[in-house]
Amino acid sequence: MNKPADHVANAATAAANTVSAAERIDARAERVKQATSDAVERTKDAVDRAADRVEDSLHTATDKAAHGATRAAEKAEEVKMRGKEVYDEAVDKTNDWLDTAREYVREKPVQSIALALAAGWLAGRILRN
Repeated sequence: MNKPADHVANAATAAANTVSAAERIDARAERVKQATSDAVERTKDAVDRAADRVEDSLHTATDKAAHGATRAAEKAEEVKMRGKEVYDEAVDKTNDWLDTAREYVREKPVQSIALALAAGWLAGRILRN
């Protein structure tokens, strides 16, 4: 009977089906691999873009902070110089007043003593009350 021939035919069909199934599995595995690879690439690109934005923001913030610090240092230097000028002017005026007072005492010693006594007496009266 044809049993051995049927058996051979069935075996050939089963082998063909096995090869076909293996090819389908390989094809699906390749599609999954490609889809995964694409997803990883898109994610990598998105992370790179985000990192670039963060880096740009940090550079901008650093530049602004440096600019602000420079301006603050310049303003501090200006205030320091202005304070030194005011101090120097005050010292000069004080020295001028002292020179004027010395000249007055040299030119009019008796009147200077009388003025000093009057000023002392007046200060004493004010402080007693």
